[in-house]
Amino acid sequence: MESPKSRRLTVTLERVVAGGAHVTQVADAIVVTWRDIDIAISPILGQQGLAALYRRSLYLCRAAHPWLAANLEGGDTRMDLTELKAVLTSQDSATAAAGGGAHLQALYELLGSLIGPSLTEQMLRSAWENSFGGPPAQDLST
Repeated sequence: MESPKSRRLTVTLERVVAGGAHVTQVADAIVVTWRDIDIAISPILGQQGLAALYRRSLYLCRAAHPWLAANLEGGDTRMDLTELKAVLTSQDSATAAAGGGAHLQALYELLGSLIGPSLTEQMLRSAWENSFGGPPAQDLST
């Protein structure tokens, strides 16, 4: 179930693309967000715990974005942001933003289902606020 708070990042990505951002800028912003998430969550869940959430989030968004989750077939269990960036930059800006946003949104929803929405918001607030150089979009009506 999609929450308004998890939707904020997707709205922000849509606005970045509408503003004419190149796919490399979109990919960089998504990777930086994942790094911020790593900083926020790894001390609590550990690297393996975050990697498991990262891969599960990829799995959850694979139906809508199969190109994004194509690397799930391998036995790699880590969070490979270099590979994520390569996969994102192989798409156009809008497709990369949609897939990257869905992946981040899936993480937010998954984490929320495990620890609750309030704690999820607290844990991810800094990563969400740092995304794309400012606070996430507040207009959720789009």
